[in-house]
Amino acid sequence: MELLTPAKINLFLRVVGRRPDGYHELCSLMCGVGLYDRLVLELGGDSNTVRCSHPDVPNDATNLALKAANCFNQALARDTDRTPVSVAIQLDKTIPVGAGLGGGSSDAAAVLKGLNAFHGHPFDAGRMHALALSLGADVPFFIHGRPSLVTGIGEQLSPYTGLPAMDVVLVYPGFGLSTARVFKNLNLALTKSKKKLRYFPFNNGSFSPTHHLHNDLESGVGDRFPAIADVKHALIQQGAIGALMTGSGSAVFGLFADTAGASRAKAVLGQQREWQVFATRLLA
Repeated sequence: MELLTPAKINLFLRVVGRRPDGYHELCSLMCGVGLYDRLVLELGGDSNTVRCSHPDVPNDATNLALKAANCFNQALARDTDRTPVSVAIQLDKTIPVGAGLGGGSSDAAAVLKGLNAFHGHPFDAGRMHALALSLGADVPFFIHGRPSLVTGIGEQLSPYTGLPAMDVVLVYPGFGLSTARVFKNLNLALTKSKKKLRYFPFNNGSFSPTHHLHNDLESGVGDRFPAIADVKHALIQQGAIGALMTGSGSAVFGLFADTAGASRAKAVLGQQREWQVFATRLLA
């Protein structure tokens, strides 16, 4: 079974507050983009395994795709009359690691959906959502796969249809960031009072790249990694309508009105030796 797993970007991200259990509550607008990892699932082996040649991706039980296979098979054995089948996962990485693009979460969601399809869809959408959330806050988004307004810790999803068709240039600046560390540093700057934001400023209309791009995590990361600001400036110079760090970083995206403009920007920015640059589109 061959699966392509898309990356995502956060077009809007506000950190509302921190819960007693340590998770952060968010308000975000998430959308998939046409940059994909490739998974090949070989079913029927002796045990669940994963192989990936990327040096920053583990090939052990900490790999999120392998966790997804284990999670699915445990639930299948416990809650249905179907017999789990072991799976060998071959993972070919294209989505940069530690970039805020959700590659690991997307891979995990693809494994859940692939195994559910193989077994004849024993789990409905609600159960798949629950399995995904047990693996990570971003995994439910990839189960649903549509542009979504995301609240809570990432588990509350509402489809969003107000996105314009746009081209995207993604820039990975050559280094990854730890999501946990970024949020830990954010805690130092948060006031004790919970932020009042409980709505999206574009909820009653279309999303505007010139007015609504926002990421609460960007300023703290940018203070320590000036390359983030350098990438944003370069994207704007090349004609991006707007540019923003996605998620907890380190990748930055620029939104373009047409494919020609995005292609020109990719050609120019791709000359920067440290950067990986991708031209794609919103999956809206």
